[in-house]
Amino acid sequence: MPDFPVLGLRIKNPVVVGSGLLTDQERNIRRLLAAGAGAVVTKTIHPSPPQGLDERILRLPVGMLNSTTYSKRSVDYWLRALRSFAAAGLPVIASVHADTPVELGELAREVERTGCRALELGISCLNDETGFGDDDPDQVFAYTAETRRRVGLPFSVKVAIGDALEERVRAAIDGGADAITMSDTIPGAAVSPLTGGLELGGTYGYSGAGIKPLVLAAIWRLRKRGVELPIMGCGGINSGRDVADYLNVGAHVAQVYTALHTDMYDTLKRIVAETDDILSGTAAVTLKTVEAAT
Repeated sequence: MPDFPVLGLRIKNPVVVGSGLLTDQERNIRRLLAAGAGAVVTKTIHPSPPQGLDERILRLPVGMLNSTTYSKRSVDYWLRALRSFAAAGLPVIASVHADTPVELGELAREVERTGCRALELGISCLNDETGFGDDDPDQVFAYTAETRRRVGLPFSVKVAIGDALEERVRAAIDGGADAITMSDTIPGAAVSPLTGGLELGGTYGYSGAGIKPLVLAAIWRLRKRGVELPIMGCGGINSGRDVADYLNVGAHVAQVYTALHTDMYDTLKRIVAETDDILSGTAAVTLKTVEAAT
C-alpha cells in the first residue's frame, strides 16, 4: 500500500481514527496505532472544557448519539502525551479548540512546541451549548486565521455537513487551513419508548452509517465546485469498502470512529486489512481515485 500524505504526515494507510472518547488517553492512542491505524486524532483538547455535564452515548439500530464534548484531561496532560508521541515519531494529530480565536491560537502554539506535527481544529462540536459550532463562516474564518497566525504546523478544520457548507469550507480555506475534516456529528434525537421524551434529554450529535451518503454527496459536490484542499472524510465507516467509497469521491484519507465502539481493536484491524486488499487490487472492486490520494 502506498504512503498517504496528509497534513505533512506520510501515513502507511488511509484509515485514520477520529477524535472521540476512544482517543482520550495516551494508552489507547498507542494501541490503536499498534493495531494498524494510519494515524490517530486525539480527543479535543480544550483549556476550559464544560464541567458537570452528563456525557453519554446511546447506541441506535443505525449509528449512535452522543452527548460528549471535549477531553476532561488537562492541557498539561496532553502536552506531556504529545511530547511522548513526538519523541517516538508517532502519527498523532492533536484536536484542539477553545472559547475564543485568541485562546485557540495560544493553545495551538503550546501544542506546536511539543513537537506535534499536525492539528485538527475541533470547532464544530454541536454538543457545546456555550460555543458557536461551525455554522458561521465568519467565525470559522476567525478561528482558522488566528491559528494560522500563531503556528506553522499544518492543520485541518473540522466542519459538519449542513447549511452553508461551501461557504464555511471556503472560510476555512481563506483563513489558511491546510485540509478539511468532514463531517463532524450532525443533530440527532431518539425518542424513549418508555417515557415518550427524548433520550439523553435533548438533541445531540449523531454519527454512524446513516450519515455516510450525506457526507459522500457533500465531498463530491465540493470537488465538482472546484475545492481542491485535501479532505479527511468521516461518517459511517465500517469496512474497507466504505474507506474506498470516500477515496472515490475525492477524500484523501478516511476517519473511522463510531464503528470502533464495538470490538475496537479487532474492528480497526479488519477495516485496515479490507482497505489494504482493495488498494492492492486483491478485492473484486474498483477504486478510481487512488492516484488523487497518494
